[in-house]
Amino acid sequence: MKKILFLFFTIIQAFAAVSMEELTWENGDTLLKFLQRNSIPMSLYYNLDKEDQELASEIAYKTKYQILKDDNNNIEQILIPISDDLQIHIYKDLNKQYVLNFTPILYNKENRILRINVKTSAYQDVYEESKSATLARAMVRAFRGSINFRNIQKGDEIILYYEQKRRMGKLFGDIIIKMARIEINKNSQEIFYFNENYYDKNGKEVESFLLDKPVNYLRISSKFSTARYHPVLKRYRAHLGIDYAAPTGTPVKSAGNGTIIFVGTQNGYGNVVKVQHASGYTTLYAHLSRFAKIKKGQKVKQGQVIAYVGSTGMSTGPHLHFGVYLNNKAINPNSVIKIAKTQLNKKDLDEFKKVVNAHEKKINLFIQDNKENPPKEEDFENYIELDSI
Repeated sequence: MKKILFLFFTIIQAFAAVSMEELTWENGDTLLKFLQRNSIPMSLYYNLDKEDQELASEIAYKTKYQILKDDNNNIEQILIPISDDLQIHIYKDLNKQYVLNFTPILYNKENRILRINVKTSAYQDVYEESKSATLARAMVRAFRGSINFRNIQKGDEIILYYEQKRRMGKLFGDIIIKMARIEINKNSQEIFYFNENYYDKNGKEVESFLLDKPVNYLRISSKFSTARYHPVLKRYRAHLGIDYAAPTGTPVKSAGNGTIIFVGTQNGYGNVVKVQHASGYTTLYAHLSRFAKIKKGQKVKQGQVIAYVGSTGMSTGPHLHFGVYLNNKAINPNSVIKIAKTQLNKKDLDEFKKVVNAHEKKINLFIQDNKENPPKEEDFENYIELDSI
């Protein structure tokens, strides 16, 4: 019998025997369909307020979620991640009635350093040494626009100082490269993560994937947040995008070059357009009044009109909800929106220099002590038996 060495649920109940099954959220599935399919009252969704119904639309395709069942195969609890910090928690209360809450995701953060000499290619060798495609992709994305990886030759050195999350023993969410040093033909290039962007050692922003603002707006009516505790409502809220207040009918433009992957309606968000971009980025445009002459599979250019502002779905007034996703995970759109200022101001630069010094010290000590690389990541079975509680 396998054991789980962590506290899996926030509400403790007594089970004679329980099992936890991990499943993958299907493309096009919704929370309403999920509840109906599993014979859970759909009133759990309909009783949510507008903001939470909108939030329930954020369950991403391919998201791993967990279902806990008793020995009679009855569902006792469900955990469905919405972002790296917030999840839907469905469980039975003391009266054996299903309850739905939004709760923080508990995970551990790990800071690690990986050092390799290139044998085949930067991407392949980082993957082979770590067995983490997420880490290899994060490295390429961090250096995009500043390094041509085709110029990296056999024997060149790569050092990555990164942060990753672990939930239930598995890697969870994306990886942040906090500092990276790549030596190409004995020339060293470094980048540092600061305020959700990458900078060189002098505090100049590294060119990366950038988007334009998608609409001419009057004001920002709601900012991005991942798991904020509401002191009045006494519960956790999140808003996985930016709301731009604008009159109904205001043109909505594609924030970047890409391919339309969805045109239609989505619970909570009303009329929606999704565009797939390069490097694993996707943008979402919601609450639209109507669509331009577009269709799924169509290529669009940055700045091309794709729809018009509205108030469809669970909306309290005309606005554009704009979401940005990296590998199906919501990120702050401001981290990839074009800004005129690419050099840090004096106050931020002083703080940035402290970050640079701290990161370089960690990497230099790692090299000096000749430490070993972290253990390779492992695959896990998707069905786990738990001991009796």
